[in-house]
Amino acid sequence: MIARASATHPRWRRVLAGVVSGVTLLVGSVACTPEGEPPEETNGVDELPPEEIEEAARTAAAEATSVRLSGTVLADGASYRLDMRLGPEGAVGEVSAEGATFELLRVGDEMYMRADAAFWETEGIPEELDSDPTQKLDGKYVLVVTDDPAYAELSGFTEKDGLLEALLALEGTRAVGEQNDVDGVRTIQLQAAEGAGGIMDVALDGTPYPLRLRRGGGAGDLKLTDWGEDFTLHPPADDEIVDYGDALLPRE
Repeated sequence: MIARASATHPRWRRVLAGVVSGVTLLVGSVACTPEGEPPEETNGVDELPPEEIEEAARTAAAEATSVRLSGTVLADGASYRLDMRLGPEGAVGEVSAEGATFELLRVGDEMYMRADAAFWETEGIPEELDSDPTQKLDGKYVLVVTDDPAYAELSGFTEKDGLLEALLALEGTRAVGEQNDVDGVRTIQLQAAEGAGGIMDVALDGTPYPLRLRRGGGAGDLKLTDWGEDFTLHPPADDEIVDYGDALLPRE
């Protein structure tokens, strides 16, 4: 039997709530055209009204097979860092919260979690276990079974469409802002409530993907990169998985 992780600890609820409630993306520098030279052609979204720019960005994001999501999320006075690659068959990446870091790997419906001994020590491993689980769990994967309440909460970090739908939300009247540059790609800003409700940088070169997002309230900074790039997911080897049954984490 492979390890089952029960993670109804409040950390999961706080982290996931932070991701859903608000994310801020860094704003790039303004792109300039050398004086006397005609501006380069764009993909045309800069000529659209703001509502259609948003629709084009959301459509591009939904149709992409994969994306890398990285940056910080601020919620309830705490800071969380995400670095996840999301694809059609699963996801892989890292989440840091409250000074602790753990890795997530989902391959199809199978969800694995891996962390170091320091992380497991903060989770209150039951004292009745005969051996020291923090040492055996250090760097090992634990399977989070689908009927565990933790599965639904942790899988929120690994579901591309659901996570993007939450993160790309803007609040307030839309308006077209300035042109920027995000990692060498020209963008047009889509502002909500004059920026107070969020700012999305949408690519002007190629497909109009959202490349950076800033949501209102200073809730964090995120970048969206590697749109449509293939990556491979493999379940861990058997010797990388530790079995602790139902006793791994206490239920509340």
